[in-house]
Order: sequence, then structure tokens, then C-alpha cells
Amino acid sequence: MRAFTKATLGGMALVGSAALVLSGCAAPAPAPTTGPDTPAGELTLKIGTALPVTGNLAFLGPPEIAGTEFAAADINAAAAGITVDLVQGDSGDTDNKAYETEVPRLLGEGVSAIVGAASSGTSLQFIDQVVGADVIMFSPANTSAAFTTYDDKGLYFRTAPSDVLQGEVLGNLIAEDGVKNLGLIVLNDSYGTGLAQFVTEAFEAAGGTVVAAPTYNTGDTSFDAQVSEVLAAQPDAIALITFEEVNTIVPTLLSAGFSGDKLYFVDGNLTNFGDKGVDLGGSIAGSKGTLPGLTIDTIASFTNALGEFWTGEGNAALTDYSYAAESYDAVVLLALASLAAGSTDATAIAAKLQEVSGGTGNGTKCTTFADCAAIINGGGVADYDGVSGPITFNEVGDPTEASIGIYQYGDNNNYVAYNG
Repeated sequence: MRAFTKATLGGMALVGSAALVLSGCAAPAPAPTTGPDTPAGELTLKIGTALPVTGNLAFLGPPEIAGTEFAAADINAAAAGITVDLVQGDSGDTDNKAYETEVPRLLGEGVSAIVGAASSGTSLQFIDQVVGADVIMFSPANTSAAFTTYDDKGLYFRTAPSDVLQGEVLGNLIAEDGVKNLGLIVLNDSYGTGLAQFVTEAFEAAGGTVVAAPTYNTGDTSFDAQVSEVLAAQPDAIALITFEEVNTIVPTLLSAGFSGDKLYFVDGNLTNFGDKGVDLGGSIAGSKGTLPGLTIDTIASFTNALGEFWTGEGNAALTDYSYAAESYDAVVLLALASLAAGSTDATAIAAKLQEVSGGTGNGTKCTTFADCAAIINGGGVADYDGVSGPITFNEVGDPTEASIGIYQYGDNNNYVAYNG
């Protein structure tokens, strides 16, 4: 099992770690039931994925899928009494609706859990189908606050924090940059409107004014109306709460004369445009963005190892690493919970996920699957601190500790950790 070295907190380009204590009405996971497996036997845990191979978050597919495959390889190499069998699938988005055929296919494979989707709006389209089948749904990237109180039978978990935190960080960052009048362009789904709400609340609490916030729908290809509306309000800066539609929106803004250094990006669109050859029609050097999780440079040993693993498997080199660590941790946590339960039954696994994340407060800290598995196999309680951070689930499957990384674009239209 590989060990990944993290930089000390003082070396991170982060706003910091903020504890989230979020309450909800979802029922706690039921107590473990006795399954066909026993702790002494070899478990085979089948996990499906519904990650974005297609759709408006397809740029997140490669790092997320790579993260799940890397985790499975490490788990299986540890030979600790459990083998992970991954069944990859495509979530698509709410426009192409790939999930309508992919999710039934995954459920038909007899998976105990489905990792995905990345998009909150897409996840909301099939969460009832998954948990209704008594299967765990575990997203590495859902950030909508809607999931905190969702009636999910205790079967929904995520390694990404709620947008309550990202909205607060981004809103305050924009205000601290001296912006008085802010425009937004917002994707009209649970992710976009929710994050826009939290950004607005934080920015206005800091004394700013949101002067325009037009929305658009998934599948739209022209954004002239939204750009015209927001520019007519003469904002000092514009926050883009979108997915890959940003590839069209930014060139439209720049061609209209808006300054490229006055843009703010979020996790749904923060990408290395330069490396990907995306022609934005100008420079966005100086613009900033936020992304939940530890900054890429902080977990460089992980991203480097992941990149080598992925290309070693015959895949194209990764150009983004967004939510790769969260995807890796999702699979590791599922395997640890299965091992702790001595079962591949989804209800039994769900009942152990809070424990192995450290959420019950009575475990021994460990940072690799192999080390945590050794604790469990020795009769102890493991508390996994993941590559993406401590995680520490509360009773509704939300991480209670999280970090938001702040990034800034350079002349090459690629982003680096912000050290301002």
C-alpha cells in the first residue's frame, strides 16, 4: 500500500480548514445485519461507478475514475481479506440522461454501492432509485446542501463538503479583493442555485451587492442573453457558477470587453484551459477560483502516483485532478466499512462508514488502507484520515471537516495554488 505524504498546514495555499456541523433529518444507518460473509473469510466487494464519462462535467470523469481504479488496485494489493471488483459506468448529465440506462445496469450487476454522480443535479435524478434498491450511493463530488436533509434511508454519503462552506469562502474572497458590485452567471440546478445563494449571502454580509444573477439550463449552448444582462449591470467582477459551459461563456465575456482578471471560478468549471487547448479568446490571468479539498500541491505525492498509475494502465495523461482524492477515499472507505462489518451487505457497510471515518470518535488514526485494515483485522477500530482530508462523517453522511483550496490563473490560462 502506498503512503502519500502531505505538506504541513503552514505550506498550504488554503483559506483553512473549517469544521462543518450540519444536522439533517435523514435517519442514521441501521445496525449491521449478518451477511453471508464473515470477518475471517475473503470478501469480494462489488462497487459500481456512475461518474461523468459524458455530459457537462465530463472533464471531471478521468481524475475521478482514475481515483477509483487506483484505490481498488491498492486495496487488492494489500491482500487484507477483501477484494474490490469495480464496475465502471457513466452518469452523463440531466441533458443526455445516460444514468437512465447506466444505473439500472449497475444495479443489475449486484453492486453494494455506486460511487457517483459528480453533479448534484444528476445525483438527485437517481438517488431514490439507488437507495430504494438498498444500495449505498457515495459521491466524491456532490456539494449541494440538499443532500444534508435528504431522506436517503441512511445510505447516502459524500467525501465533498456542502456548498455552505465553498459559498462562504468564495463570497468572502471576492469581498476581500475589493469588489463592491458582483455579477453572477448561474447554472439553474440544485448545485448552481444553491452555491449562488451561499456566495451571495457571504458577499452581501461583507458589504457587497449582487447586481445581476441570470441563470441558464443544462443543454443550453448560447449564453448571449445572460452575458448581456450581467454586463448591463456594470459589475466590478463576475462569478461563474457553471460547468463546462464556461468554455463558451468566457470567450463571450472577453469579446464583449470584460477584463479576464475579474472572473471567479468554482469547482464545477475550474480547469487548466491552457493544457486542454481551450481557446478562451484571451487571457484570464489573475482570475481566481475555489475547489473543495486540499490544494493540488499539498497532495502532490498522491497526484504524481495517480498520474503514473493511470498512464501505466494505458490511459491518456491526466490534465485535471479535481476530486481524484475524494474518489480514491470513497472506495477506500467503502472497503474498510465492508471489512469492519465482515459483510458486503450494503446496510451493514453503511452502518460502519461513520465509524471507519472517525465519526464515532473511538478509533485509531491511520492514513492508508493497509494500515487501517490491519487495525480492523486485529480487532480494533480504524479511523481513516484520507488523501482528501480527515473526512469524519456525521450521522447523515456529510464530512464534518473540510478545506477549500483557492487558486489563481496565470498567463497560460492554467491555475496554481494562490498564495496571496
